Amino acid sequence: MTTSDTPTRGYTATKDQLQTRLRRIEGQVRGIGKMVEEDRYCIDVLTQISAIQAALDKVGLGLLDDHVRHCVTTAAQEGRSAEMSTELMAAVGRLMRRG
Repeated sequence: MTTSDTPTRGYTATKDQLQTRLRRIEGQVRGIGKMVEEDRYCIDVLTQISAIQAALDKVGLGLLDDHVRHCVTTAAQEGRSAEMSTELMAAVGRLMRRG
């Protein structure tokens, strides 16, 4: 824990970079809304949706990597590796599911 009792997360060191990526993705989503409003070609809209999905996947994988390197490692040192393994695999499963 830090001095302000705010927990340290795996992404704490790269939080600014993460927020920048998420703001960029947010702008891309707004751009799709504008494309639909302007009746843009379906394939162009779908291409942008695909780009957003790829960007979110990259963010998710980065968070997963940070989680393993920080949270799972810490839990293993504290003897909680079984519970963290279950949680980790559930998170991986959620990231992999696609409609």
